[in-house]
Amino acid sequence: MTEVRAATPDDLDAIVEVHRAAFGRDAEADLVRRLVAAGRASISLVAVDEEDTVLGHVLFSPVTIEEGDDGKSLGLSPVAVHPDHQRQGIGHDLVEEGIGACFVQDARAVFVLGSPAYYTQFGFAKASAHDLRDAYEGGNAFQVLPLTIDGLAGYRGRVDYAPEFAAEGL
Repeated sequence: MTEVRAATPDDLDAIVEVHRAAFGRDAEADLVRRLVAAGRASISLVAVDEEDTVLGHVLFSPVTIEEGDDGKSLGLSPVAVHPDHQRQGIGHDLVEEGIGACFVQDARAVFVLGSPAYYTQFGFAKASAHDLRDAYEGGNAFQVLPLTIDGLAGYRGRVDYAPEFAAEGL
């Protein structure tokens, strides 16, 4: 049985290890450290087992939007589940709880660059249909989830993730 809760500073080393194990490299783990150090981890959730061992993590950070930016949109990235615990619904629970936390924090929209086959189950749709694009030329993989009826009103153009994403290795 797993529980999703807010990450604490004491969880950081375990979070980093989950990302390292899940991706088999340091890039995402280092990104988490940079985002936390810069104070840009707007929402950081962990999935833990009965012993409070971190099994998975999701982080949401601010994005900027070329037109209409009001500081009320977040990017979902990175998300990881330790390989020993994948395919058990933990990632799904983290994303679902994270979206709920974004809504509670009055975010208007959430952006993600990821598999449309996976993220459409949460309501994400291609951002290009709303005249929004990303710096990575993600095409259909760049998606958005409006959290209110008019969540995308006034938003147009390029969406940029936090500057920490620009580091090498991602």
